[in-house]
Amino acid sequence: MKNYIKHTLLGLTALAVSCAPDRVDGDGNGLVPTNSDASFTVTKTSENHYRLTASNNNYISSKWDLGDGGGFGVGPNIYDVFIPDEGTYNVQHQIIGQGGVVGGTASQTITVDKADPAAGNMIQGGKFADATDVAKWTLAFPNPSNSALWVWDLANKKATFTANGWDRNVMYQAVEVVEGRKYKADAIVSSKGVSDSWFEIYVGYTKPTANTDYTGDGNDSTWLRGINTWAGSGTSAFSGKISIVGSKNSNNPDGVFTATKTGIAYFAIRSGGNDMKDGISITNIEFRGVN
Repeated sequence: MKNYIKHTLLGLTALAVSCAPDRVDGDGNGLVPTNSDASFTVTKTSENHYRLTASNNNYISSKWDLGDGGGFGVGPNIYDVFIPDEGTYNVQHQIIGQGGVVGGTASQTITVDKADPAAGNMIQGGKFADATDVAKWTLAFPNPSNSALWVWDLANKKATFTANGWDRNVMYQAVEVVEGRKYKADAIVSSKGVSDSWFEIYVGYTKPTANTDYTGDGNDSTWLRGINTWAGSGTSAFSGKISIVGSKNSNNPDGVFTATKTGIAYFAIRSGGNDMKDGISITNIEFRGVN
């Protein structure tokens, strides 16, 4: 899933226009930035909105890690970001020279005091930092018949699902939605790779029940995100936003849930498969309004 932290391109990353020597001598080899200064300033422009400004533009490209678990991504010299959730974020900036050589890295901490009332994360316990986080989730199959289970890896702040022999399970929690509003889901997922397996996020108005493989309730449910080996994802090692590394729902490629009524809906992660011995891990789960 593209980082939810929104960004606006205000300035194009500067391109080197002078010729650089390609030999290693006193003039340099043309492969690394001539100035390793990756420092940047942070200016709060409004609640939950910040402007990141690089101190110089003497490099080929610029990468930013916004501290939301999504890793480094290409961004402009002047970067407007929206951070909807409260918390402390370690923001990093890298400058890249020719050949992809990292010429320098700088970091600053941004502390967000309050979640944005419209776009804040509605999921509770999605970072699996402790037992309190785990308690926010309910399993539809609390006692799986064979090997399908969730493992709570609190040390690494993630939950891992494993299965063999087509066993399955559903982990879910209730969320409050408003009729007519649109919502999106995302999460950080990782695995060494699985086969004949699925790991999907659904939202629907029907509560998941034991011994029922959750797909919501027809027209009121939506498959938002997924790792699905039959749809072309998950068969080799992966790590990143499920919106990016996962399969797209052809009927809903943007992964949008549109609430048809106000009230309780259920955010459900359904998973299972024939060979998931190494499992699929998830953390930083989010579900938020987008309009």
